[in-house]
Amino acid sequence: MLQPYEKEKPLLQIKGLQKYFPINNSFGKTVSHVKAVNNVTFELYEKETLGIVGESGCGKSTMGRTILRLTEPTAGEALYKGQNIFKFDDKKFLSVRKDLQMVFQDPHSSLNPKKRIGFSIEEPMKIQNIGTKNERTEIAMDLLNKVGLRADQYYRYPHEFSGGQRQRIGLARAMAVNPKIIICDEPVSALDVSIQSQVINLLQELQEEFKQSYLFIAHDLSVVRHIAHRIGVMYLGNIVELATTDELFKNPLHPYSQALLSAVPIPNPTVKKTRIIINGDVPSPTNLPSGCVFHTRCPHAMDRCKVEVPQLTKVAPGHTVACHLYE
Repeated sequence: MLQPYEKEKPLLQIKGLQKYFPINNSFGKTVSHVKAVNNVTFELYEKETLGIVGESGCGKSTMGRTILRLTEPTAGEALYKGQNIFKFDDKKFLSVRKDLQMVFQDPHSSLNPKKRIGFSIEEPMKIQNIGTKNERTEIAMDLLNKVGLRADQYYRYPHEFSGGQRQRIGLARAMAVNPKIIICDEPVSALDVSIQSQVINLLQELQEEFKQSYLFIAHDLSVVRHIAHRIGVMYLGNIVELATTDELFKNPLHPYSQALLSAVPIPNPTVKKTRIIINGDVPSPTNLPSGCVFHTRCPHAMDRCKVEVPQLTKVAPGHTVACHLYE
């Protein structure tokens, strides 16, 4: 486990990241916004896997896509090696784009069905002017071997592969330009459990070999617990708790984190576990509650929670939480 992080220099720093999507009326006038990501701050270190968890619609995937500027941010900074990549023009951003890659959630739609998989793996290298045609082909075939496929499958089309194999192809494509950071957007959620374990083990082996950092977005807490060094818990576009994996599972502090972890099944029928039930529905991201966004469902909500936004506060080494209970 990587700790303490305070003595290391972050590879990527996200500060106050926001992504709002406008809602327009029939006249084209913006009348409101969907606040998908709302003031997210965290750091990612070299050779680290940072897990991001939370229920559907909390903004995890949008956050990952915004960091890579697949959708432009509304506000905030993304400091890669100390430089704010949100300020780069297209030409300058292309120069660092090879260091920042993504494995997409859907292994079916993330590959061009009309192109052989060899073309899909080589395309990032071609964009970055890496090697000759023969050298790119050799690298692509070598990557296929590394992700557990055969070099001769280079000439096949995506429909000839299973979901797990296609996810491996997506990983090979992300690895093609030897990136420093890979954002994994729920890379195993569409796969069978046995295939999930293969892909997770593969990610860990490749991280050990190529010294990469992962931002691992997922729903499955058992998967995140296995692969992540630290975990950030996200709710309605905000990170409400951030801690090392062992610390979070041993001592979750935020009421939402406690409820989330109480839902994780224990594979032992003799162990009794108290389930924490959250009442009420998730508020609309178009009309976020004032103060703490969780106060409408929190069993410990105080008057202060309704008007004052809690800030991420350090409560232990490597453990921060956004909750007035711990200030």
